[in-house]
Amino acid sequence: MSEKMLLFIPAYNCEKQIVRVLNQLDQNVLAYFNEVLVVNNRSTDQTEAAVLAFIEEHPDKPIRLMRNSENYGLGGSQKMAFHYAIEHGYDYVCMLHGDDQGNIKDFLPMLAKGIYAKHDCVLGARFMRGSRLEGYSRFRTFGNIVYDFIFAFVTKQRIFDLGSGLNMYKTSMLKDGFFDKFPDNLMFNYMMILASHYYKHDIIFYPVSWREEDQVSNVKMVSQAFNVLKMAFSYLFNHEYIHAEFREKIYDIYTCEQITQLED
Repeated sequence: MSEKMLLFIPAYNCEKQIVRVLNQLDQNVLAYFNEVLVVNNRSTDQTEAAVLAFIEEHPDKPIRLMRNSENYGLGGSQKMAFHYAIEHGYDYVCMLHGDDQGNIKDFLPMLAKGIYAKHDCVLGARFMRGSRLEGYSRFRTFGNIVYDFIFAFVTKQRIFDLGSGLNMYKTSMLKDGFFDKFPDNLMFNYMMILASHYYKHDIIFYPVSWREEDQVSNVKMVSQAFNVLKMAFSYLFNHEYIHAEFREKIYDIYTCEQITQLED
């Protein structure tokens, strides 16, 4: 494997699910990734202990565990991982949520065919032909599709998902840190969609499976729906909106503590 790839797993209060996610990391998956970076976003349950136990039981797997210095939110964790990938010379960074809704194996055909190499990012899509949903309500499915159409209108490109938990990025598109002022919450990925239009990134959507079983959602549906709509139309009428400061709390740098080490 000539490219150097990082698999990033953000984890927050998912002690019941994180081991299932780590069990996805068989030889077929790890053939593509040089390192698996699990980032504990200050969980208040036993997520970190579960990861540590898994690492102890599977010393052969290249898993590094880190703990954010503060609860940065999902967006903040992504920023930290993006900069980590850049600083450590990775060519690609792939994100897989730690709550076991997505499955990294959905990306194996895409990786095997080298599709990722032809685009700036590959975004997992829950709402396109070939995707599979389990336990996801029709109401939420309909709402997501409506917002996909709104963002498609705004960006003049087909949008099949505003933010699933399985995405892959070339680090070359991330090096200028255009995303640093984006929200640190769940709306980070919505801004990334708008940024793909503004910066003319070459993005592609890829169908994935998605399931809801025992996960706890952190989405505040009504307030988030309004804010996402405001975001889309603010950008529509003023593309320079992309350069605004969207964070509620501004950090000069997103830092974390290494809990386990790998031989570099």
